[in-house]
Amino acid sequence: MIYVCPLATVPDAIRKVRPSHLVSLLDPESMIETPEGVARERHLRLGINDIAEPYEDLVVPEARHVAELLNFVHGWEQDAPMLIHCWAGISRSTAAAFIALCALNENYPEDELARLLRQRGAHAYPNKLLVRLADDLLGRKGRMQAAVEALGMTSQGQGQLFAIPALHSAGGKAAR
Repeated sequence: MIYVCPLATVPDAIRKVRPSHLVSLLDPESMIETPEGVARERHLRLGINDIAEPYEDLVVPEARHVAELLNFVHGWEQDAPMLIHCWAGISRSTAAAFIALCALNENYPEDELARLLRQRGAHAYPNKLLVRLADDLLGRKGRMQAAVEALGMTSQGQGQLFAIPALHSAGGKAAR
């Protein structure tokens, strides 16, 4: 399972879901140290701001950040959950969860994965730049971007802990 949450609930989420892997997507000034309960080598810390284009004094997500995420996801054994968080649990973390789902489910339709993300987290509004970069790196030919665009805006404003099955069968049901 992949879990997504805001920064404020990370300690409780770690106690509740006992993840083997943790992804933190925070601006560099807010980046956290590895929390107790997670091995340092299983904590990916991506110091990026939640922006979709360059802005003065902010760290724009780049292809290298997404490549690090993809390498981390492919190194996850899936014997315990992965927890992904950002500041609010709405944009960077849901983008990372969607990217992970797409990376782990090469032949699964991107639009169905995006709808599953929104179904499980009604507040999900994935960062479009992170998704675009992943779309390019994964060779999805714009399908990831289109799937996120089709979700539209969300009326839910507060991030909260939610779970998504990491692997899906061809019939659309969770394999794990």
